[in-house]
Amino acid sequence: MLDNPKNVKFVDLLKICIKHFGNPRIKGSHCIFTTPWPGDPRINIQKVGSMAKPYQVRQVIRALEKLKEINKISEEK
Repeated sequence: MLDNPKNVKFVDLLKICIKHFGNPRIKGSHCIFTTPWPGDPRINIQKVGSMAKPYQVRQVIRALEKLKEINKISEEK
């Protein structure tokens, strides 16, 4: 996923999001996940064909990195 965001299947990206952010709210072809931080707490992925859109893969990667940082900070407290 990190090496080639253009080669990620949508179903794989969906499984990753469900594992880390819970079940999505579905609106049409969009799966919308909420995140535990303030601001714009959404991840929005959309199924078009069998592959995930590369910019959405990068969005999920950034969200997972942020989630990892938040968990690390809370473990240090």
